[in-house]
Amino acid sequence: MNATALTLISSMATKPVLTELIAHYQQQHRGAAIALESVGGVDAARRVAAGEAFDAVVLGADALEQLIAGGHVRAGSRVDVVRSGVAVAVRVGSPRPDLGSESAVRQAVLDAPSIGYSTGPSGVQLARLFERWGIAAQIADRIVVPPPGVPVGALVASGQVALGFQQLSELMHLPGIEVLGALPEPLQIVTTFAGGAAAASKQPEAARALLAFLASDATREIKRANGMDAA
Repeated sequence: MNATALTLISSMATKPVLTELIAHYQQQHRGAAIALESVGGVDAARRVAAGEAFDAVVLGADALEQLIAGGHVRAGSRVDVVRSGVAVAVRVGSPRPDLGSESAVRQAVLDAPSIGYSTGPSGVQLARLFERWGIAAQIADRIVVPPPGVPVGALVASGQVALGFQQLSELMHLPGIEVLGALPEPLQIVTTFAGGAAAASKQPEAARALLAFLASDATREIKRANGMDAA
């Protein structure tokens, strides 16, 4: 790898869109070397907090703010990159439950032999939703949470999870599953993914330039094609 390459770490949810955006950035900036590593969001935040040498970070906004507060990401460098909603998926050929209303989604969850969601921000919000519905204890032994970095959709495709909830961007390109659609509006969980220049970066200005591009209006169509909205 080029010694001057910018290093960017992100959560898995943004890997496809960032890969495409970085390719466009490199087309516009000939010779720009950028290395993207995408891992589970919890692991990414831990590594940045431990001082591992990255130039830029893209994570859920709450996690990024914690890194800024801890001095691991430079204050004033945050840019909001994308907004991502949660969709629902089943295995190809499985029955397609009604998801048209809050009561229908609640019933689909109660009827599912297994339910999967991630360890990221959307998973936290879903767990709170199940608590609010008063069904958390009833379905507790049916919840499957994959290891960080493993998409819920992969477990849906293998049959380990009957009803999977995850960011649309992480479900839409996976084989073996059918995406039923987004959660209905009253229940929709939207995560903002934000970027910042890492405190450990030796190229902070180059990192800020990349982040500015990732947040720019010119990237809207690429984000939409990847199941996300501009932030």
